[in-house]
Amino acid sequence: MRIAVLANLKVNAPAQEGIPPDQWDDLDSPKTTNGIIAALEGNGHEARFFEANILPPHNLIEQLRDYRPDLCFNIAEGHRGDSRESQIPAVLEMMGIPYTGSKLLTLTLALDKPMTKRVLHYHELPTPEFQVFESADEPINDELCGDDGEELRFPLFVKPSREGTSVGISAESIVSNVGQLREQVDKQLKRYNQAILAEHYVRGRELTIGMIGNLGPRHSRQLNERVQDTELPDKLTFFPILEVDMSQYDASEAGLYTNRIKVELAEAFHYTCPANLDEAKAHELRLLAAAVFRVIGCKDIARVDFRLDEENDDKPYILEVNPLPGLNPGYSDLCIEAYAAGWSHERLINTIVDLACERQKIPR
Repeated sequence: MRIAVLANLKVNAPAQEGIPPDQWDDLDSPKTTNGIIAALEGNGHEARFFEANILPPHNLIEQLRDYRPDLCFNIAEGHRGDSRESQIPAVLEMMGIPYTGSKLLTLTLALDKPMTKRVLHYHELPTPEFQVFESADEPINDELCGDDGEELRFPLFVKPSREGTSVGISAESIVSNVGQLREQVDKQLKRYNQAILAEHYVRGRELTIGMIGNLGPRHSRQLNERVQDTELPDKLTFFPILEVDMSQYDASEAGLYTNRIKVELAEAFHYTCPANLDEAKAHELRLLAAAVFRVIGCKDIARVDFRLDEENDDKPYILEVNPLPGLNPGYSDLCIEAYAAGWSHERLINTIVDLACERQKIPR
């Protein structure tokens, strides 16, 4: 097959005045795209990288017309807009070119953390209660109050609504009173120019589960039932659960999987994989991850992040879902999980291609 690898490299990011220094931290490096191309070529495919930008000098539409790929391997994050991760897939759909991974609506939904949480709440999947702030002085909703409905239940956790790679997350994200809440919301509003999410802070272990596969109607019906009474869907492959080993990081990170850890300290990532969990808890997390995969509409690949509430018998809470998980062969969470399962990077990348081809009935 002829496969176009579509990504946005940090070195090609557009120059903009007034953007925060972490604006492009979720963009990829040549190590990622070169690794994907090597994996595809190792399996007999023809593959070429294209910067996922329709504007000059990249001119993606014209370049794809010339290259005529059978499939696009899409990991494009985009540069601007609330739905930036769905922009390139929209172009591909208009051009009639199939691509790997989730579709437009899922990519738009998953990037918007509050909208994702509303869907999770609707399906009664556990995620921390929250409020979205468009201004720092908004009245505080009852959802952030305790059981008596009167006092705010601190600590709270503050982060941008539509960013990846833990952009905006630092020790300052944990707030312990109304003054800190409003100060941090105001700071992030000015810095990131988007709505800010405040949710109950879950103190405890941070875990992530990567999976690949696709769910059909039968699995969708199964996962409509109570999670704890459901068997794992056989069409999803779950990689070993990864736990971030926060004990290895300085106290200045406040026990958080911060942007600094994911970017500045990425090459020295501390983790345990498989995480030390009893099988009942691991099974519960896999079931919840499968339910998230279904209700958000993921295709081919995704990663779901959790925290276990140490103050509530390690009850799992869903933090977010990433249908475009990092695929850097050196340090991305999902790749580490695949290695722990005995998979090579080449097998992981080519399995994603196989799943996309099978789902879209593309001859190979």
